[in-house]
Amino acid sequence: MKKKSFLLTAVLLLALSMFLAACGASEESSGEKGTDDGEKKGSDKPKFMSIVTGGTGGTYYPLGGAFAEIISDATGIQTNAEVSGASAENMNTLKDGSAEIAFSQTDIASYAKDGKLMFEGAAVDNVSAIGTLYPETIQIVTTAKSGIKSVEDLKGKKVSVGAPGSGTNPNAEQILEVHGMTFDDINKQDLSFDESTAGIQDGTIDAAFVTAGTPTGAVEGLSATEDIVIIPIAQDKIDALIEKYPYYIQDEVPAGTYKLKDAVPTVAVQAMLVVSSDLSEDVVYDVTKAIFENLDKVTHAKGKLIKAENAVKGVGIEIHPGAKKYYDEKGIKAE
Repeated sequence: MKKKSFLLTAVLLLALSMFLAACGASEESSGEKGTDDGEKKGSDKPKFMSIVTGGTGGTYYPLGGAFAEIISDATGIQTNAEVSGASAENMNTLKDGSAEIAFSQTDIASYAKDGKLMFEGAAVDNVSAIGTLYPETIQIVTTAKSGIKSVEDLKGKKVSVGAPGSGTNPNAEQILEVHGMTFDDINKQDLSFDESTAGIQDGTIDAAFVTAGTPTGAVEGLSATEDIVIIPIAQDKIDALIEKYPYYIQDEVPAGTYKLKDAVPTVAVQAMLVVSSDLSEDVVYDVTKAIFENLDKVTHAKGKLIKAENAVKGVGIEIHPGAKKYYDEKGIKAE
């Protein structure tokens, strides 16, 4: 009996060990399948996306609202435009995963990817480009009653250089630099576009740097009650700026803008759309196609300047594979 009992126990133990081994293999297989499912799930469309823009008085916010509506309608992904501190803040928002799409200046996106200036030691490595949109004009705004007529006249004045985290700040610093000046030469104020124009109107500041597509809503609002002056940048200073910082281009504020009698020479960077690299190729392809094939639904004046064939020019960072797929289909090659 003992022998039979021993044999029975051995058989039961063998069966149990085989069963446990099978379970382990099944769990391992299940785990591997789970990984595949997870990867597949990661490539699925998200239900919601956010586009971080800028202040309500700039150009990013109204354009972002138009893009959000287009993307929602065309892709079925509910997309919302959110107010933000603009370029630099937006890059960090993408970095921490709090948004999927962002507006940025091309120079700021480049600084972020390379870990330079305000991103030193904190590079943003999880972003790619959808493409560039339009020139972002650096407008140095004041009024006729201020008596300010040149960049040099800003010395000792209260001057806004943009909201903290915006791209306007380095633009202001670099323009002052080519004029032999620094922030120490002005009474620097860190204000949003709306705050800047309100400050000019009530006399608490004298002038403001505004980097945005023209016409800029906040400046238009100011022009309703004040005689606007856009301070010109001399040609030799424009040339020096572009030579040192090649992402600038020569530009002007056209006559008629803000009731100006004559065009005003200045410089510009470019506005661009940046996207989280974590979004799938299919999603970014759909987003890119939705935007560039529904530009007739964009009512802002800058919508007329946005063209797919220009979107790959001067991008400065890697284009997302989904956006590249769209450009390739259209025969548009990155420069």
